Amino acid sequence: MLEIKKYQFWFCTGSQDLYGDECLAHVAEHSAQIVAGLNASGKLPFEVVLKPTLITSELIRKTFNDADGDPCCAGVIAWMHTFSPAKSWILGLREYRKPLCHLATQFNVEIPYDTIDMDFMNENQSAHGDREFGHVFTRVAKNRKVIFGHWADARVHAELAAWMRTAVGAVESNAVRVCRFADNMRNVAVTEGDKVEAQVKFGWEVDAWPVDGLVSYVDAVTPSEAAALTDEYYELYDLVLDGRDPAEFRRHVEVQAAQEIGIERFLKEHGYQAIVTHFGDLGGLKQLPSLSIQRLMQKGYGFGAEGDWKTSAMDRVMKVMAASVPDAKGTCFMEDYTYNLAPGAEGILESHMSEVDPSIAATKPAIRATPLSMGDREDPARLIFTSHAGAGIATSLIDLGERFRLIIAEVDAKHMEKPMPNLPTGTVFWNPRPNLKTGVEAWIHAGGAHHTVFSFDLTAQEMVDWADEMGVESVVIDAGTTIRGLRYELMLGAAAYR
Repeated sequence: MLEIKKYQFWFCTGSQDLYGDECLAHVAEHSAQIVAGLNASGKLPFEVVLKPTLITSELIRKTFNDADGDPCCAGVIAWMHTFSPAKSWILGLREYRKPLCHLATQFNVEIPYDTIDMDFMNENQSAHGDREFGHVFTRVAKNRKVIFGHWADARVHAELAAWMRTAVGAVESNAVRVCRFADNMRNVAVTEGDKVEAQVKFGWEVDAWPVDGLVSYVDAVTPSEAAALTDEYYELYDLVLDGRDPAEFRRHVEVQAAQEIGIERFLKEHGYQAIVTHFGDLGGLKQLPSLSIQRLMQKGYGFGAEGDWKTSAMDRVMKVMAASVPDAKGTCFMEDYTYNLAPGAEGILESHMSEVDPSIAATKPAIRATPLSMGDREDPARLIFTSHAGAGIATSLIDLGERFRLIIAEVDAKHMEKPMPNLPTGTVFWNPRPNLKTGVEAWIHAGGAHHTVFSFDLTAQEMVDWADEMGVESVVIDAGTTIRGLRYELMLGAAAYR
């Protein structure tokens, strides 16, 4: 299972000393109650930590600098209890590099009609302070998330939790290192990209390694180690022998077990969180890494096939974001394969030749070892299954030469009408919103790839927020999409992000 750092989010309240010490004492007391309430809600995936009330430019700047320097701080939640003159925030905001959420709330739910006086008005000026704080963000052109509502409201908790996941994805993005054991598939355009610009924008380090450097790690795995992991496979998964001799079948599976152990040792030793392979560059590997890659993806490693490093890195980022989702249904590398155009049963069959993450499986996966026409190696053992049904998103990060674009499509995964006994892969069948025709046309107009990262656990808004934090264009295809509207949006995006 994927384990991530126990991040914290700093709660910073803005005020000033104009209203006296008693007012500031109330501000501190109310801030503490809000933080305690947020943490006690049980809805936030990370702890909120209260910081001293910010009333001077020097303290604001120091607090934001400290937040940047604290590896456990993933972002700041800012609340304006009173009016806080925004020029005091400029230096701190200009230097601040992590995500920030402007929580536009107030301590009280309603106006105390019978007792309200000017002391109350001065002390509870969130509506005033929000405008001043928001203005300076716009003035210095700094990205932020704005969430409005009472701090004890369940909707606010849900939106704050979603932003926290986005913030962690943005922070963790800067730590993503991708190991490429192969270049892109020959003559394929959409998996290409500028790795230097990706490191500038997203923080991703993408390194090339000869595949035979990996082979030595796989070959170093002892037979007893491979056998022990194979025994674990046999306990976890069903077996589909397809008439093969059981001993011969097990030998195919043990090859994948040795690969899982060897690949993971390589990744850990060299500090990588994502991997890229290609069936056309396997060197001394006996099989295309299949079951081994599926297992590594389920552990949280990112993956991209045929040299697709952008999807591999996005897979890792989205897995990190989804790691804090309760009762998660899965986030995985995916590929568009074939349409079903039968009226009333329209959709797209999604799969890959072998590397589909079993985290999305609806039932117990099974191991099969069947021939693979590509790669010129032994029949690879891989897990086969069908996915959950339910709402999800598919994302594609593309390089348009002068900029990146993140395309996010809302989809509805459905159960297959019939079994597919001759298809030895993991599959998901989905219908894009608003419908197959518009969804496909919109995806093509936007330039979306055939490789995606699919998630049951993240939302389009979370990915839009992530793209905003990284400073790249995002395009959403959802129930409200029209082709005319989308093409106009693409035209505006081309002008805004060029």
